[in-house]
Amino acid sequence: MKPCDLPLLNSLSAPAVHPDALHCVVSVTRPDFTADAYTGQLWRIPLTQGGRPRRLTRGFRDTLPKYSPDGSSLGFLRAAPGEPAQLHILGAGSGEPIQLTDALLGVSWFNFAPDGRSVVFSARVPEEGRYGTIDGVGSTAEDPRLITTFKYRMNGVGYTNDKPVQIFHLMLPDLDAEPHIQPRGRAKDDGGPGKGLPEAVQLTSDPADHLQPVFTADGSRILFTSSPDLDDSLVSDVFSIHPDGTGLTRLTNHDAGDPLTVSDPVESANGHWLFYLGQEVSVTGTDFVARNTALYAAPAADPTAVRRLTDPESVDLAEGTVVPHNGAEVLVFRRTRGAGELLAVDPRGRVEVLVAGPRVVEAAGSADGTVVVSYTDPRTAGDLAVVEDGRLRDVTDFSEALRRETTVTLPAEETHPSGDGYPVHGWLALPEGPGPHPVLLNIHGGPFAQYGWGYFDETQIYTNAGYAVLMCNPRGSAGYGQAHGRSIKEAMGTLDLADVLAFVDGALAAHPELDGSRLGIMGGSYGGYLTAWTIAHDHRFTAAVVERGFLDPLSFVGSADIGWFFSAGYTGTDPAAVLAQSPMACVDSVRTPTFVVHSEEDLRCPVEQAQRYYTALKLRSVPTELLLFPGENHELSRSGTPWHRRKRFEHLLAWWARWLPTPQNPAPEQARTPEPARA
Repeated sequence: MKPCDLPLLNSLSAPAVHPDALHCVVSVTRPDFTADAYTGQLWRIPLTQGGRPRRLTRGFRDTLPKYSPDGSSLGFLRAAPGEPAQLHILGAGSGEPIQLTDALLGVSWFNFAPDGRSVVFSARVPEEGRYGTIDGVGSTAEDPRLITTFKYRMNGVGYTNDKPVQIFHLMLPDLDAEPHIQPRGRAKDDGGPGKGLPEAVQLTSDPADHLQPVFTADGSRILFTSSPDLDDSLVSDVFSIHPDGTGLTRLTNHDAGDPLTVSDPVESANGHWLFYLGQEVSVTGTDFVARNTALYAAPAADPTAVRRLTDPESVDLAEGTVVPHNGAEVLVFRRTRGAGELLAVDPRGRVEVLVAGPRVVEAAGSADGTVVVSYTDPRTAGDLAVVEDGRLRDVTDFSEALRRETTVTLPAEETHPSGDGYPVHGWLALPEGPGPHPVLLNIHGGPFAQYGWGYFDETQIYTNAGYAVLMCNPRGSAGYGQAHGRSIKEAMGTLDLADVLAFVDGALAAHPELDGSRLGIMGGSYGGYLTAWTIAHDHRFTAAVVERGFLDPLSFVGSADIGWFFSAGYTGTDPAAVLAQSPMACVDSVRTPTFVVHSEEDLRCPVEQAQRYYTALKLRSVPTELLLFPGENHELSRSGTPWHRRKRFEHLLAWWARWLPTPQNPAPEQARTPEPARA
């Protein structure tokens, strides 16, 4: 894969399975260089043998498809170029979609009522005078912001206190009615009907985010999550409200007992049980470090009688949602040893593994006993399959062009012992040819995250350029239990450093085709931290890339959106101990040429972290460059604009060509050498 091949990467939404389970609808989006945006449409996928997928809509970006419970209509979000997404609905007999909303900042989520006659949706509501609510008042002319809380910004969102997520209820129009005609001429001058959109009733108004609203099974109430503490805690709870906006009720109380951060509340299909995900944050309300996410359940009639169904020490459900399945079961997603498994869990805590193996199940839909999943694996950026007897029957091949037009490298799973004998699990991806190959050690972010079996554009780009790529999940990573993840709490740069270096040593010893004299190291976010930390303590690497790094825990506290709790959680609060874990505090020891990459609108690891680190290297005469991306945030490498993602890869390859040239990625002077004339 080359940087120009990014448009071949199709991403799939959760499948909306029709109630008759004969077909489903999925959103397929991809980077588009022409639009410099992510474009995509809805596809109708037959689930029976012999059917052919077909494109159902032709919008610029159509996402989040959901069927009404009776299958008579299909809702989805549609975004026009440069515009936020709005809720649309399509009759089961196809035809033109009908727009339902005109939210200034767009709609982010919706859910059908059980009778299919209404929807609940969520949207950010701007404070009057901000975000274009007053004509002629731009962002630089708005009133000053008075900040009184820790939580007031979010990466990718910006300020949050002045545009909280609120919940709306909307009755659906008659899909067979006459279409609205926009008034013109005298009708417009006479104040004729406006945009013809149904009226949405705002149900919540508190200055907090109200997230993931869904109807109860009988349609009498709407469930959602919100945080009762707007300031210094990560605790959140499940609430309910009537569709008319009355009867706001707090169903759980995690301030008392076992504080949790909760998400994804949903009732079972039979309406007897309330399920939700929860992550323990201890009595402090902020001890989030390496806390696995568990599934909780309570009788719908008594939400206080809650019990935990999965063991958070060994089961982590952090990368998915909760999907009602059959009568009383739900589907959840477990991350483990680089894989993403699909589990079915009932209210008694009985767990059945439906999908396992070397892949990552990203989403699922269920109807009439049929389960459909979207997944990725080493050869597939995103496809759909039906789960049958523990196996997957593919019903799409959206990665066919990717495999046809690029060379897909299949990483090999490996385990190597750390210095204390601890097994370090990871992967080696080799380029074509006999070697010896220069090696890039790529370190993931988090730290409580994992490399795994999904298709990874980073690996494919670098192996295509002639590099062997090493990826591992050192202590501190997710997927191996909480003890594994918490082992670096207030000890960053200790066991994790030992583990990544041991993985390199083990791979070099096992593979003579690797060139141990030509090593590169790179990583983003926490991976940027561990890269910067490593090159201050080990000088074997020829060059390094430090991207969107967590580089100074002290300044991070006051500048990052999560700084008020993250640094204390991972590095502690004792100043001497914090400095002992800070890459900025040991920058004097760095001798490795280092490329510093960052985004100007990164609020997770603010750009000052990169600017100060780059300046420190420059002052110490370490070969260094600083690459800054305007308009991008912490998610550049995953969801930045297509053009910036391409330019990022091109700059990274140019850096490696300078310090670790290969025949496929030659040094600049080699690249300019003309080929010999041929007869």
